[in-house]
Amino acid sequence: MSNSEVKNYDRFMWLLERFSLRRLRRDLLGDVYGEVLEIGVGTGANVGLYNGNLEWVTAVDLSAERLAGTVERARFVNGSYPFMAGCADAQRLPFADNQFDTVVSTLVFCSIPDPMQALAEVKRVLKDDGRFLLMEHVRGLNPITQRLTDWLHPAWFALQHSCHLNRETAVAVQSAGFHIQETSAHGWGVIQTIKAQKRER
Repeated sequence: MSNSEVKNYDRFMWLLERFSLRRLRRDLLGDVYGEVLEIGVGTGANVGLYNGNLEWVTAVDLSAERLAGTVERARFVNGSYPFMAGCADAQRLPFADNQFDTVVSTLVFCSIPDPMQALAEVKRVLKDDGRFLLMEHVRGLNPITQRLTDWLHPAWFALQHSCHLNRETAVAVQSAGFHIQETSAHGWGVIQTIKAQKRER
């Protein structure tokens, strides 16, 4: 992704972030704690929304261009916790087993080629009582939006080359062995937040 594509993406997302997504991000990240890994950090939309209970945030993304803006944003909006960023693939995370208290993913699993492999990696790097927090656009959660996302998916994927409109991410998270603690649906059921834990308490 070029610098111009990064800027165009931020412009495209501005209205959605301003009137909907930013509130969902803030609610999702309100009780994050400890050592945090954010996968698919993108252009840094979550930077500045983490609370003060952190030890540090490690952020990874496939795109060096996106990461450059993320690091700059982190320096500008929040200096209260250490922030480290680097290129990495969610399907092959370069971290030790049981390393993180929390893993965060927002609008990422729609584009991962092998989401089950990425979920296995998330589970591997989480501590035994670790939490996995997601905000994703998903296959509709009611019959109308299910048909709509299924119908739109082929054309959307052909245009984007990576983004799947109709993935059932909560089902995948549960199938990967996580215990889902809470979900919420937004945007007529096509945006979902998921709070899961590696092990059920």
